[in-house]
Amino acid sequence: MSYSTVIHELGYPDSESLRGWYKEDKENGDLHKDHTRKSKYTLEQKRAAVDYYLEHGKCVNRTCKKLGYPSRPELDKWIVELAPEQKKRCRSLSTSVKYTREQKEQAIIALCSRTKTAKEVAAEYGVTRENAELIKERDKILQEVHRLQLEKDILEKAVEIIKKDQSITLDSLTNREKAIVIDALRDRYSLKELLKAFHMAKSSYCYQMAVLKAPDKYEGAREDIRNIFSSSGCTYGYRRIHQAMKNAGKTISEKVVRRLMDEENLLVVSVKRKKYSSYLGEISPAVPNVIDRDFHSDEPNLKWLTDITEFHIPAGKIYLSPIIDCFDGMPVSWTIGTSPDADLVNSMLDAAISTLKADEHPLVHFDRGCHYRWC
Repeated sequence: MSYSTVIHELGYPDSESLRGWYKEDKENGDLHKDHTRKSKYTLEQKRAAVDYYLEHGKCVNRTCKKLGYPSRPELDKWIVELAPEQKKRCRSLSTSVKYTREQKEQAIIALCSRTKTAKEVAAEYGVTRENAELIKERDKILQEVHRLQLEKDILEKAVEIIKKDQSITLDSLTNREKAIVIDALRDRYSLKELLKAFHMAKSSYCYQMAVLKAPDKYEGAREDIRNIFSSSGCTYGYRRIHQAMKNAGKTISEKVVRRLMDEENLLVVSVKRKKYSSYLGEISPAVPNVIDRDFHSDEPNLKWLTDITEFHIPAGKIYLSPIIDCFDGMPVSWTIGTSPDADLVNSMLDAAISTLKADEHPLVHFDRGCHYRWC
């Protein structure tokens, strides 16, 4: 006879209902004896709902929304009762009509551009306006477009305000630079999505903004640096500006001067001198590279290689001019002299030619130096 014990044990009903059931059972000896529940809706209302369902695409949700009655489970019962052969069966498998990603994108673009009405787009692609998959795909693409537009605006604003290079990335920006760009885009995007795009904590942003809004303690120094730089004809670097400020009795470090000059974009424009070179160009037309780094030879006296090498000895410089055979890597002839002139090369070549037979005509490969073009 404890209401709370029964409810705790069974999990239902509430105490008021249990009290009513007990009273009814005690008076009648049974519950709901000879009780029938009358339908809330008439047969005409049921028929009207089923007819609307059959005439408008067999959509339960649309019928209930349009008529304002009944619930979806109850309408399902009416359909089974009044038109069982017309009941639209749900399939657990995928839809019979499948669309490629290109078709979905074209349908979404047509819907977003509003060149056609939603009804015309749905008829063209064989879908309904309530196609949840199409709407979901559209929302996904719109979100991606929004994200890409956000990144584009961020990078353009960074180039415009912070004067960064075109190849910058969001991760390469400092927290101070990020805060400046975020503040400039607050009128177009929410703070939450800007912080998410920069991977920046809100506390870091607030700290940087407080620092940026604080008075500049180097405001006077900036003005002095600009005046000194301008009066020098834009020729003073940070060291000379630091010395000029020091001579004026103002204490500031060289590093601070250099940093302030960078922030003020005070750059000394100088013309770099061209390095002296005695090379005057080719003295004769270039010969073709016949060997083309193929230094292999199957027979002797087919390919010869030559060059001049400089050596330093206690008495001074000497020059070695050898000819090497590609067949075995051995020197055919060589000469040594104190000057890399034509005589050094000619004597070496004459000595090498004297070792050849009548039918041997080797190809000589050199580095196109003037010593060999004089020959």
